[in-house]
Amino acid sequence: MSNGVSRVVGAQAISRALRVLRAVARMRDEGAGLLALTREADMSKPTVHRLLTALMAEGMVEQDPDTRKYFLGPECHVLGNLAGERHGMNRAAADSVARLARQCGDSAFFSLRSDVFAVCMLREDGDYPLKTHVLMPGDRHPLGVGAGSLAMLSALSDEGVEQCLQVNAQLLAARYPQYSADFLREQVAQSRERGYSLNRGVVVAGSWGLGVPLLDGGGRVLGALSIAAVESRLGEERQPQLARLLWREAQRLQTIDSKTTTRRAA
Repeated sequence: MSNGVSRVVGAQAISRALRVLRAVARMRDEGAGLLALTREADMSKPTVHRLLTALMAEGMVEQDPDTRKYFLGPECHVLGNLAGERHGMNRAAADSVARLARQCGDSAFFSLRSDVFAVCMLREDGDYPLKTHVLMPGDRHPLGVGAGSLAMLSALSDEGVEQCLQVNAQLLAARYPQYSADFLREQVAQSRERGYSLNRGVVVAGSWGLGVPLLDGGGRVLGALSIAAVESRLGEERQPQLARLLWREAQRLQTIDSKTTTRRAA
């Protein structure tokens, strides 16, 4: 087998292993069973089992001996801490998300950009009794799907937006048919004009959300803060109030990230 073919096969194996690892992460609270992981990763049972075995050997996944369910392993914790040393914004986001949830009473989120995707990192629920469960930590969506994700997409250049739409075209068509390229372009234009993104229950009917982007000192899109609530809680009169809360926390996080970057460079 040629070296070129070997590299392609190896890259595919790594991609599949990461898909399984992310599925384990999404079900980290209750644990992930083999059948559930097979469905979530959209792979055969023998393939998922083989990848889990490899991930367990590296400490990235561990299995509960009683329930036989899979959880993130200790090596994920180690790598996460090491990555956190580079991203001051990540460490500070928990306070901002908690503050947002406390002030608005609804659910607040911190998401990170991962190339053409948005990954929910933190969720905090406020004290309002009706919750929306459309987004949970570990959930991963193409940029543009959801309020925080749309805020990230809208903060990119026009060229960056088109690149994301092109790369995610097949995935959007297969899993998010309501998110056509023209629809997302329209949403981006409205978000830029409005000053914040607004999801009017497109992902899940009745679950609305607002989002603002998080940028580094050079204007690069790092992530987003967002708030989600039932539709009746996000009327036009309340949207600007929540947007101001989001922008205040975004500014605070961006200031922290800028100071951390300056110290690291020194």
